[in-house]
Amino acid sequence: MVSPKQLISIIESSLLGQTPRTAAQRIELLHAIRHSLPSLKSLLAYPPPKPSDRAEVQSKEVRLPDVGSIPLDDQDVQIALKLSEDLHLNEINCVRLLISANQEWGLLGREPVEIFRLAAGLWYTERRDLLTSIFMMLRAVVLDQGLEADLIADIQRNLEDLLHSGLRQRLINLTKELHREEPTGFGGPSSERYILDSRGALVERKAVISRERIILGHCLVLSILVERASPKDVKDMFFVLKDCAKEFGVSTDPLQHQITYSLLFSLVIAILSDALSAITDKVPVLSHDASFRREFKDIVMVSGNDPIVEGFVDCVRLAWAVHLMLLCDGNDAQDNIDSTISNDIYPCLTVVFTNNIFKFWLDKVLQTAAYQNDDEDMVYVYNAYLHKQITCFLSHPLARDKVKEAKEKAMAMLSPYRIIATHNEMNDGSGQTQETSAMAQPPFVSLLEFVSEIYQKEPELLLGNDVIWTFVKFSGEDHTNFQTLVAFLKMLSTLACKPEGASNVFELLQGKSFRSIGWSTLFDCLSIYDEKFKMALQSPGAVLPEFQEGDARALVAYLTVLQKVVENGNPIERKNWFPDIEPLFKLLSYENVPPYLKGALRNAIAVFVHVSPVMKDTIWRYLEQYDLPVVVGPSAGSRGHSVDTQVYDMRFELNEIEARSEHYPSTISFLNLLNALIAEERDVSDRGRRFICIFRFIYDHVFGPFPQRAYADVYEKWQLVIACLKHFQMMLSMYDIGEEDIEIVTDQPTLSVVAKPSMVNMQLPVIELMKDFMSGKTVFRNMMGIILPGVSFLITERTNQIYGKLLEKAILLSLEIILLVMERDIVVSDFWRPLYQPLDVILSQDHNQIIALLELVRYDFLPQIQLCSIKILSILSSRIVGLSQLLLENKAASGLIEDYAACLELRSEDCQNIEDSSEDPGLLIMQLLIDNIGRPAPNMTHLLLKFDVDIPIERTLLQPKFHYSCLKVILDVLDKLSRPDVNSLLHEFSFQLLYELCTDPLTSVPTMDLLCSKKYKFFVKHLNSIGVAPLPERNSGQALRISSLHQRSWLLKLLAVELHTADTTNSVHRETCQSILAELFGQKLVELGINYDISTYDKNVTDIATSSSTNRNKILEMLEIIQFESPDITLKSSQFVSSVKFASLAEDILTNPGTSERGVYYRSERGDRLIDLASFRDKLWQKFNLINPQLGSFASETELNEIREAIQQLLRWGWNYNKNLEEQAAQLHMLTSWSQIVEISASQKISFIENRSEVLFHLLDASLNASGSSNCSLKMSQILTQVGLTCMAKLRDERFAFPGGLNSDTVTCLDIIMAKRLSNGACHSILFKLIMAILRHESSEALRRRQYALLLSYLQYCRHMLDPDVPSTILQFLSDDEQDNGDLDLEKIDKDQAELAHANFAIMRKEAQSILNLVLKDATQGSESAKTVSLYVLDALICIDHDKFFLGQLQSRGFLRAHFLNISNFSCQDGLFSLDSMQRICTLEAELALLLRISHKYGKSGAQVLFSMGSLEHVASCRTLNLQMKGNVQRFDKRIGMNLSVNVDKQRMVVAPILRLVYSLTSLVDTSELFEVKNKVVREILDFVKGHQLLFDRILREDLSDADELTMEQINLVVGILSKVWPYEENDEYGFIQGLFGMMRTLFSRDPDVFASTQSSRSEIQQKAEASISRLCFSLSSYLYFLVTKKSLRLQVNVSDAPTDYRASAGCQPPTLTLLVFFLGTMATAIERAAEEKYILLNKIKDINELARQEVDEIINMYVPQDCVSSPENIHKRRYIAMAAMCKIVEHKNRLIMLLLLLMQNVMNIVLAHFQDSAYISDYSHSMKVIAHSTQLDAKEDLHTLCQNSIPVLERLEALREDKTGQSLKIFGRLARSLKEIAIQKLST
Repeated sequence: MVSPKQLISIIESSLLGQTPRTAAQRIELLHAIRHSLPSLKSLLAYPPPKPSDRAEVQSKEVRLPDVGSIPLDDQDVQIALKLSEDLHLNEINCVRLLISANQEWGLLGREPVEIFRLAAGLWYTERRDLLTSIFMMLRAVVLDQGLEADLIADIQRNLEDLLHSGLRQRLINLTKELHREEPTGFGGPSSERYILDSRGALVERKAVISRERIILGHCLVLSILVERASPKDVKDMFFVLKDCAKEFGVSTDPLQHQITYSLLFSLVIAILSDALSAITDKVPVLSHDASFRREFKDIVMVSGNDPIVEGFVDCVRLAWAVHLMLLCDGNDAQDNIDSTISNDIYPCLTVVFTNNIFKFWLDKVLQTAAYQNDDEDMVYVYNAYLHKQITCFLSHPLARDKVKEAKEKAMAMLSPYRIIATHNEMNDGSGQTQETSAMAQPPFVSLLEFVSEIYQKEPELLLGNDVIWTFVKFSGEDHTNFQTLVAFLKMLSTLACKPEGASNVFELLQGKSFRSIGWSTLFDCLSIYDEKFKMALQSPGAVLPEFQEGDARALVAYLTVLQKVVENGNPIERKNWFPDIEPLFKLLSYENVPPYLKGALRNAIAVFVHVSPVMKDTIWRYLEQYDLPVVVGPSAGSRGHSVDTQVYDMRFELNEIEARSEHYPSTISFLNLLNALIAEERDVSDRGRRFICIFRFIYDHVFGPFPQRAYADVYEKWQLVIACLKHFQMMLSMYDIGEEDIEIVTDQPTLSVVAKPSMVNMQLPVIELMKDFMSGKTVFRNMMGIILPGVSFLITERTNQIYGKLLEKAILLSLEIILLVMERDIVVSDFWRPLYQPLDVILSQDHNQIIALLELVRYDFLPQIQLCSIKILSILSSRIVGLSQLLLENKAASGLIEDYAACLELRSEDCQNIEDSSEDPGLLIMQLLIDNIGRPAPNMTHLLLKFDVDIPIERTLLQPKFHYSCLKVILDVLDKLSRPDVNSLLHEFSFQLLYELCTDPLTSVPTMDLLCSKKYKFFVKHLNSIGVAPLPERNSGQALRISSLHQRSWLLKLLAVELHTADTTNSVHRETCQSILAELFGQKLVELGINYDISTYDKNVTDIATSSSTNRNKILEMLEIIQFESPDITLKSSQFVSSVKFASLAEDILTNPGTSERGVYYRSERGDRLIDLASFRDKLWQKFNLINPQLGSFASETELNEIREAIQQLLRWGWNYNKNLEEQAAQLHMLTSWSQIVEISASQKISFIENRSEVLFHLLDASLNASGSSNCSLKMSQILTQVGLTCMAKLRDERFAFPGGLNSDTVTCLDIIMAKRLSNGACHSILFKLIMAILRHESSEALRRRQYALLLSYLQYCRHMLDPDVPSTILQFLSDDEQDNGDLDLEKIDKDQAELAHANFAIMRKEAQSILNLVLKDATQGSESAKTVSLYVLDALICIDHDKFFLGQLQSRGFLRAHFLNISNFSCQDGLFSLDSMQRICTLEAELALLLRISHKYGKSGAQVLFSMGSLEHVASCRTLNLQMKGNVQRFDKRIGMNLSVNVDKQRMVVAPILRLVYSLTSLVDTSELFEVKNKVVREILDFVKGHQLLFDRILREDLSDADELTMEQINLVVGILSKVWPYEENDEYGFIQGLFGMMRTLFSRDPDVFASTQSSRSEIQQKAEASISRLCFSLSSYLYFLVTKKSLRLQVNVSDAPTDYRASAGCQPPTLTLLVFFLGTMATAIERAAEEKYILLNKIKDINELARQEVDEIINMYVPQDCVSSPENIHKRRYIAMAAMCKIVEHKNRLIMLLLLLMQNVMNIVLAHFQDSAYISDYSHSMKVIAHSTQLDAKEDLHTLCQNSIPVLERLEALREDKTGQSLKIFGRLARSLKEIAIQKLST
């Protein structure tokens, strides 16, 4: 069963949509109709109450078939029974209603009466949906809506079945039943009078029932046109009509009147359509039933006493007479004449004319507000059958005879003319005097007016209507009085409402169709009166003759015809119709001409303004010549001194003549004529100064006092107001305010002060209006007086009064004027304060003014009023900080929230597309909500979305289902996503609004909690609905295509926000993130490192994860969607236009800053810079007119057509340009959003997903594919490359990340070695596609920088397939058992690594020339940042080089020599700490890194290449080494709008790299001859050292105790360099030897803790410090060993020994042998500690799976920083963390042991050299000459002590075990034993 809500939704989308219906839509529609037939047949018939059901409800437990058992509380029972009693519903159904109401609204916490009203409102909504569904189906069949014929036929068959089953009788009965005061109708006396409708608004139940009755009446009318009415139907409708007609006269409710009209027209149409069927081949019903005719004649001809009832019966009698006439014609055609039919016609016609039914039709039906405000489609049907009725009536002989008789009576009974004696006997609103109005109108005159009224609404019915034109010719003959003539001319004016009719009427009056009626009569009469008045004025003392009323009325009617003919005539033909219009002006200045005649004259003149520009100028000239002047004087209410001599001008006519009669036709027409003329003005250079007198007249005398004037006809009051407001609007919209006007405005008097004429002439209308509004004066007060009665008053007037539409227009103009003022008031208020304030300040003086303006959003009769109200709120919300509080304090907030929600919902249900987005109320509301999000809280967004403004916004609990607000509507709209062709922009901005809410600090938490709740499941649902849906085609729906891209963009941004900000400790957000990732990547989910029981894991998420394992990868599908060729926006306008002249004009307009800045371009609601087509068109016309000033007046039609065609072509080009630009921006927007969610998922939430490396590879592969595609634009390629960078970086992280699944508790060697890695084939694919992307045709430096970075990241990824932190020895140790099982093959891994490296080189070598061309170009010619990254690319290429291929390329291209020149020429002229200098230093660092890479990659051959090119000379000449060491760079970052401080450390960026390079060149020293002091390598390095003595000296003097990592590296480098070359320096004047010896003495005397701490090393910095100290000691020991072995340096046993004669400066002594032995003992202790810790750790690693959680935690606490692990990690992950950390420590210890062994080996060799030197031993008792001085001591005693101290140390070293140290100790042990043996020997001697 299809619910009524579903049925109406399906019908609306299928029948009202603009696009052709798809097959699926048609099937869905017909399926819904068929399943709804039972409820449609029993329309609004519901099961009645039952005692058993009532008892079940009272038992507080109801069992429903589809729901089960429902428990009820006392309140539920009470409300359900109340619903049953008040609505006459079954009690069980009432419980269902309560359940539905709870689902729709949420009833928890509501009052019982509110719950009752909501449930009742839901029931009435269902009823309304059913009725509306029937109405829409009937309308689709009856009216031509462009639907497919077969679809209409299917719907019609279903409707015919319904009608055959008694639907029409049900409609008739419901119309009667619902009008009763009983539960099935209006409700009983004790029933609840109010309900809450679908929008939560409180409405009267009676009004809802009345609206249902109107729909029933409309359905009844349309049903007759689907299936003929039966005799019973006709009689029942007649009786119901009489019942309703009884209340017609006493009721003023327009709804009741419309119900009566629907019944009347149901009868009329039933009677006429049946008779019309008798003439065609259709089978009639009533026409063949003679008994019905007799019976109905008896019923309809019965007279009654109620005149209103009789009037409606007379209308039926007229239709019955026409029915009989048609039967007569049909029977004559069939030769089957029934004489009784003809006899029945005449009595009906007699009654019709006797009672003047035409007058009743006019007064009580056609001219009423209820009829004119009825449904437009129904009014069209009504008028169509009135047209058929009058056509058939006038075509029958009997009726024509009766009309002729009525005409003769009218001619005989009416007086020929009447003289107007005074101005007091003026016309009323219809142009009739009081006496004439009191006279009974003849039927013939009423008939003419009746015909006029029919065709005034539907003039197209006149096409081919020969009957009416025949009647026109008959009616126009032999008029003897002005009443019939006026009625006839009025009918002619109606017939001229279309071009064809206007041409026919013109020809009729131009020719001689009538003897006394024609255009000549009009103009002759005007000329005659002009001559008569002139002659009277020429006679002294003569009085102007009075104007005959008949002539005046006739002239007014003539002029109305003239007006309609010219207004609606063909634009080309009408230019030649009336060449001389001067007679129309001649009577305007005479006082005795009736004002209504002057009004008609000016109205006729006004239509000529648009005929041609020449005619417009002619009208201006004649007005100045003939019309009344406008004299500036005191206002009507002013007490200023009046003018002594009375002047007959417009002021006098208004205040003295028209005011007395309380009619103002002359002033109204005068203002309308001037407005029409001013609107056509194109010269705005004087800014309206020439119209200041007109403006002052309107301001002072018309609009100023209009509220105090009396009006005989309220219609004229609003006509007058509209004319004034239109003038004000034009003044504000046409003219700008100049700077000079702003400056002198305070010197001018205000409008309320009587100014001198000279001052008045200097005023500007636009300035005076701005001053009025900004000071709250006359115009502002009167305008607000129009608005202040409120929207409810406007709705009442609009529906109940004829002048309601004029009031509506007056309010619209007022709002538009307010908006125009608000566009300028802020600009001028700064200059005009304090006398003039912005309009928002003026409005704030009375809060009711603001509320009245904002509440107009409820007015849905005219969408423009809603638009203006929304725009005003948008402006006020940006200006008034406490606007929401103001509304709350004035009790207006609740209504405004509902009104805005209702407006937004109405727009979402609209089926018509709105082309101009600025006129779309839904988009304006969405923009209002978006703009206000960031404003101070509580703002309008918070209020309209129903955030709780009484508490902090961030603590709001959003309940959209509980409160009717914009948020509820938006979520419902996004939930349905219906009518995408119409609502695409609304959907797009809804997603954007939610994104803005989710990123705002105040609203993010409530909004995200709402969207993640199980009620909505927002993210996954929309990811499936729109995320991967196919894009609409560009050719058929480009606008929808653009919007669809933006919708996906905002959705992806929403997903990214949730993934980025979600608190994963919150189960709801965690499950949301998991479901999003499962849908995006189609992968299974894994645990997010949180130790919760799998049994408690959300079943929904588990299901999603399981189902998604086989799902497609939606993230890749979305990338495929984006990968289309961007539309071309480079196509020039010249390619659209055939003429070069036109194209050049267009290009000049679009590219000239002077014109483009003034409105040719605009920013769309999305921020795109588009061409304003309207402004572009105007600029083109201005250009053409500027080039050819005579274009408008004298150009030929061919020239004009050529220009028009060119402009149309340019506009089409502009439209295409705009759409293509929007599509390109939308494509880029979606790609940006896609990249955001990919990067956030990869960087933050990838741990949720299994097969992470596979997912990342596919993302990287797809990004590279897309980036290298020919369809990919430059901007898109940059974004895709950035995504590739993120994926590549995450792939590097994932190589050794925590692996495994949820169920494993053990870790293996494989876990540590290679958790996830890509295959060689995958790596080759990545590299190949990356190279193709780099070599793409369209590229840029910015793009290549990203691509180079990606290439570097890839090469780094390929460098290590094994964990670089775990050495191969440890891997071998760990993999012993696993190798037995075949799980691990290190040789195979090494082989794969080598193959990958070789393949990478082969691929790069294949494209080497192209790659190098780009890279070298960027490295030499690019920006500093491009140079830097390019140099690092060359570094990477050198790193993977084989056979010196890339080195050879760099040499052959001369790059290395240029490279050295750059280094030597480096300078920082603008200071080291400028941004440019910082970038140059970064480039220098990269240059040095490249040189160092060459040296390291190729070893001594590489160093030789660098040395041969003079690397040391170039490096030595680099000025950077002499600059300041450290500083900060201040720069402004435009992206974040902040100053950033960047640290520039020259030590790290320049000094350290240069020292590394110099140190690498020292490898060449080993190849030189030992004592070849003049060796070139040594000499140049020594020159470098000497040239930078200060640098070397400073580094050597650094305090080792607090040196950081960089300082330690520099010390190591300096010591390494000096240890290699300084022994060749014979002169030690630089003091380096003393520095080195001092460093030795310091370090060699340190404790063992410096080299190996007793506590486990938690800090990586500490581990590096140990290694650095050990490495430094090794360098120093090597230097000392060199001196001892090569330079014959001999050390003293201890410091008290006598000095030697070594050639060294006195100062710091070298270390003694005693110190070396002590140092050797320290090293022994350090190596023992390191070996023991390593051994323990290896055993723990091997047994990691057997360790308890406590032991694992102890390991983690000891070796892992606390911020790197969280306590809830499961045991499997904690074991992995512990194992990985221990492997790193073992590696550190392993390296430290190796270094310590080498160090100790050097020390032992030094001691051994002394022990083995016999000369040293034998002459030890004598003084010796050595480099360092020593003292003479007892040699033997010192030597014995030295040997005694060394033996225990050497024994400890002998005892070292290889299984603990992990190193081969054969040579080391042999050396230790030899030294021990010598020491023992020395002791024995």
